[in-house]
Amino acid sequence: MPARPFLGAAAAAALLLLGTAAAAPSAAASAGPTETVTVDAEGRIAADGSVTLSGTYRCLAGTGPVLIGSSVSQSTPTIRYGIGGTRAVCDGEEHRWENTGRAPGDVLKAGRAHVEATVVELRPDGILLEPVFHAVGNQDVTLLQA
Repeated sequence: MPARPFLGAAAAAALLLLGTAAAAPSAAASAGPTETVTVDAEGRIAADGSVTLSGTYRCLAGTGPVLIGSSVSQSTPTIRYGIGGTRAVCDGEEHRWENTGRAPGDVLKAGRAHVEATVVELRPDGILLEPVFHAVGNQDVTLLQA
C-alpha cells in the first residue's frame, strides 16, 4: 500500500477522534446546571386573536443578548406563527417566560396546537450578530379562550 493514502487516512481518523473527544461533555460539565426551556401545556387566546404562551427556562451566561422566542402551529404543522419574544436572564437559575403576539388574520382558534420555544443568544461576531441556540422545547398545548 502506498504511504501517501495511508497517511491521509490516518490523519483523517486522528482528526475524527480528536473532534469526537472535544465534542464529548466532560464529567465536570455534566455535573453543573443544564440549559433548558419548557412550554406550559395551556396557552391563552384572547377575543382579539392575541395568543399568550408561557413556560420556564434556564440558561448560562452568554456574551450577547439572549431571547426566548416562541412559535405556534395549529391546523397545518409546517406553518408556524411567531408569538412574541422575551429577554432572558442567563444566570443558571430557572425563570418563567411569557410571550404574547398575534398571527395574521384569524388563523388561530381555541383548541389543540403545537408550540416551539427557543432560547437563542445573539452573539457578537465582528459587525454582525450570530444566533447561537442554547435550548429548544416542543409541546402540544391547548389554547384556551381567555
